[in-house]
Amino acid sequence: MVNGLVQPDVAKMEVGGNFERSAEDGTNDLRLRKVLQMDEDTEDVQRAGGSLSQSAIKQLKRQKLLDRIQSKRLDFLRQVDSQLGELFDEVTQEVDTFQQPFTNGNANVQRDSNSRGQKTFVPRDSILTDLFEMQHIQTIYHIFVAILIVLMINTFVYDIVDKGSWMVDFSMVSFAFDRMPIVLHTWVYMQLATIVVYCAFNHWAHNRNTYGTWFDWLYCAGYLGYQAGFGFLPLRQICYHSLPPTAALIVVCEQVRMVMKVHSFVRENAPKVLKTKGVDGPKQYVMCPDFSKYLYFLFAPTLVYRDEYPRTPSIRWNYVVSNFGQVVGCLVYANFVLVRFMIPVFRNIGKEPTSPKVLVLAIFGSMLPGMLVLFLVFFGVLHSWLNAFAEMLRFADRQFYKDWWNSTSFAGYYRSWNVVVHDWLYYYIYKDIMLLLGYHNKTYAALSVFVLSAIVHEYIIAFALGFFYPVLLCMFGGIGVVLFFLVPQQPSRMWNIGLWVGLFIGMGLLMCLYCQEWYARINCPRVYDSYADYLIPRSWTCMMQNVH
Repeated sequence: MVNGLVQPDVAKMEVGGNFERSAEDGTNDLRLRKVLQMDEDTEDVQRAGGSLSQSAIKQLKRQKLLDRIQSKRLDFLRQVDSQLGELFDEVTQEVDTFQQPFTNGNANVQRDSNSRGQKTFVPRDSILTDLFEMQHIQTIYHIFVAILIVLMINTFVYDIVDKGSWMVDFSMVSFAFDRMPIVLHTWVYMQLATIVVYCAFNHWAHNRNTYGTWFDWLYCAGYLGYQAGFGFLPLRQICYHSLPPTAALIVVCEQVRMVMKVHSFVRENAPKVLKTKGVDGPKQYVMCPDFSKYLYFLFAPTLVYRDEYPRTPSIRWNYVVSNFGQVVGCLVYANFVLVRFMIPVFRNIGKEPTSPKVLVLAIFGSMLPGMLVLFLVFFGVLHSWLNAFAEMLRFADRQFYKDWWNSTSFAGYYRSWNVVVHDWLYYYIYKDIMLLLGYHNKTYAALSVFVLSAIVHEYIIAFALGFFYPVLLCMFGGIGVVLFFLVPQQPSRMWNIGLWVGLFIGMGLLMCLYCQEWYARINCPRVYDSYADYLIPRSWTCMMQNVH
């Protein structure tokens, strides 16, 4: 008997008769149900007795007994699994509470960090890394690999029969990753701009006591101006060079990532500088972290700055290569999913008459491919890509996500899908808003986080695709807010099923509407010659002209 676990009731029984004695803590209704079940089994055996031999009857009784034992065994394993999961969560929370955060050795900084309840980094693997040690989970992974192989064969055979070509069409991949040298140049300039922030912060930290308060406000204005300029110049590169979707997506995502990194560095270190005594007094804090710490943070797979992170003892280069290989595999996988299931459905938008019936069928036809794309984004980016960089940088805390697939509410899903971004939003938006408005305004803080997250997501999609079609903004900032506050009183399997149904429907809507707009802008003429053409969905006017 393990403390904290529920031990199921076990009763003694004889084959062919009722229970002799029940467990001491068993209830009368439980004994009655078992007796009735045994009686039903006995009646089944008696009814079959006229046509079965004695040995067959014994074999039937033995099989029913084995089935009942197996059922009890499964019930017991489920109870043990549930209790062990709860016990593991409690132990993890206690470890996170008592584990001291990594600091630069200053005791005062450590106490301040604990008092603010900041994130604690501890060595741990990603959940899928641990799950892949189990043979059953490896089999699920193998099933997805098998689906990829079947898709490749399907596409290969289709190209031979339909087009007479022996070459698999990767034109979409080459188009999506076109003009990568421009992306690389833009990325280098953005990276150099983040280094300028460190130089400016270092100068401010070491000279603010000399010039007074106006010096602080001057650098604050400069920091805001830098963030505004950093938000404009990469977008100019995207529009000027007309970058394709994947190339533009890389630039915009890196822009957002660097903005969040810079804000985290400034937000974590500026209070320490402001608390520093004058030149003549004792200095309680280090003025500015070393540049090596800042440079490590720029590439580390986290958006929360710390002077020190837990590190692994060595680099497993085979693990790095394996994860990058999985990233490439996810890209190939996504190519086959889009080529076989999405492009044939939407490439004639604007060329053929359409109707509400066609739209409804397209939405439901996009649900399965949309969920496959969601899985590929999760596994390729949040697991493989981040684990590869974590291994190269010996970054030991690899909780980039939690078990979001077990969530019974959208609130739990939002918190566990992308822990890296969630931590940044929680510590630098949610908690700072509560600090400004008061800790009783949690609802306003949560809504602010949702609005900001929805705007940034739509911002990324808009500049990646080259048009503004606020489907994600409405779903995330509208329906998503309502679902966030819809929390079950008693979590159950039905709530988890409801979550998955919602994800399937949402991904179907996103994939269908964005693909329609993409091909409408290819096949349909422009209606407006001004910037309104980027803001008004062309698929609406195009389909109204072709409706029947």
